[in-house]
Amino acid sequence: MAAITPRKKHRDVLAISSGSNFVINIFFWIYSAFCIIPVLLLIGVSFSDEKQVLIHGYKFWPEKFSLEAYEFLLNDWRPVVTSYGISIFVTLCGTLIAVTMMSLYAYPISRRDFKHRNLFSFIMFFTILFNGGLVPFYLMYSNILDLRDTMWVLMMPMFVQGFFVLLIRTFFSNSIPTELLESARIDGAGEFRTFFNIVLPLSLPVLASVGLLCTLGYWNDWFLSLLFITDNGPHSIQFRMYEALLDIQYLSANSAAYSAILQANPAFTMPSETARMAMAIVGVGPIIFAYPFFQRFFIQGLTVGAVKG
Repeated sequence: MAAITPRKKHRDVLAISSGSNFVINIFFWIYSAFCIIPVLLLIGVSFSDEKQVLIHGYKFWPEKFSLEAYEFLLNDWRPVVTSYGISIFVTLCGTLIAVTMMSLYAYPISRRDFKHRNLFSFIMFFTILFNGGLVPFYLMYSNILDLRDTMWVLMMPMFVQGFFVLLIRTFFSNSIPTELLESARIDGAGEFRTFFNIVLPLSLPVLASVGLLCTLGYWNDWFLSLLFITDNGPHSIQFRMYEALLDIQYLSANSAAYSAILQANPAFTMPSETARMAMAIVGVGPIIFAYPFFQRFFIQGLTVGAVKG
């Protein structure tokens, strides 16, 4: 029996590796297609004529091009633009403050020389398992802190999230060399200077990953507006789209109300199906453009703690 030479063994390993990579690439191409195809369908239906959609169903390419869904949503464009500005402000400021606060909490509990690190880690872990419930949550922000109808109430509840704090702590513990921190201390750097000048610049992967997830959370949130904001308060774009969806459902189920609107405005049309798709595009559009800014750090940040060495 012929002996297997190292060169032949190396070629076999490369062949197996190439085959595995091919299968993995095909799988993710298919998975990506399943993610992109629904978005393309949303775009196609949102630019379709309502009657053609009801007759022919959903199609990627409109049977008849129409902007009536977007005209319906933007009929009163000022509240929509205002809500966009509120959502952008809340998302940017909320994400910046949240990442800063969670990093400041995670840094001390990542230090092995911090005496009470286990206690504060347990407190943060406890908040992942249990919460006070909706009623105490509402009373805290509406009565005690008196933040109703303010932008603070749209940001503050998500300033500190236990899972993200522990994620950042794990990155600090595994990826920031203790020798580097000791060297900074010997050179006379204080804790704040060490944190802002050394730790944070080396932690961009996890900060970008947490920042992206916080951005998604702030942008997609509509429940806080529903809970704490009255008619005259600052509504997010997601809540504005939620209200529009409720209006469409009400008019679709109440023929008397729809007939009354037609008598007052005979040219009124209500694109029910296409308007739903247009709302999805209006709500998700801006956040798609934020992803490329985080992408190069995102994968590295998701593998925090996966490899030690």
